[in-house]
Amino acid sequence: MSEGEIGESSGSTLKETADSSEKDTEKPVSDAPPIPPHNTSKIDVLLKAAGDAPIMKKKKWAVERSKTVNWVAEFIKKYIKCQPSESLFVYVNQSFAPAPDSEIGTVFDCFGSDGKLVLHYCKTQAWG
Repeated sequence: MSEGEIGESSGSTLKETADSSEKDTEKPVSDAPPIPPHNTSKIDVLLKAAGDAPIMKKKKWAVERSKTVNWVAEFIKKYIKCQPSESLFVYVNQSFAPAPDSEIGTVFDCFGSDGKLVLHYCKTQAWG
C-alpha cells in the first residue's frame, strides 16, 4: 500500500487529497481500553453423572457464558460416546431440567453457588 492510502478489508481504498495541508490523525473516541463483552467470560461447570450414565474422568469444565444447555448436552454426549439416537437429560441441582436454549450464564446467575454451576446428566429421566 502506498503512502497516503488507507486500505480496508473490503478492498476499497481512500486517497488523501492533494490540497489537504494537515494530516488527520485517527484517535479512538475514548482512550479507555475496550470493555470485553460480558458473554466472553467463562464459568466453572461441574458435571456429575446420575443413574446409568457413564462417569466423566474430567468433571470440572470452563464454559463460556453464551453457550446453551443444549450445547453442553451435546458436548457430554460426544465425551461419553453416546449413540446419536440416545437421549441425554441435564438437570440443575438434582431437581429440574432447564430449557435447552437457556444460556449457561443465565442458569449460573440464578442457580450457581460457590462460583460454579453443578449440572447432573443421565440417559434416563431422573428428576422433574
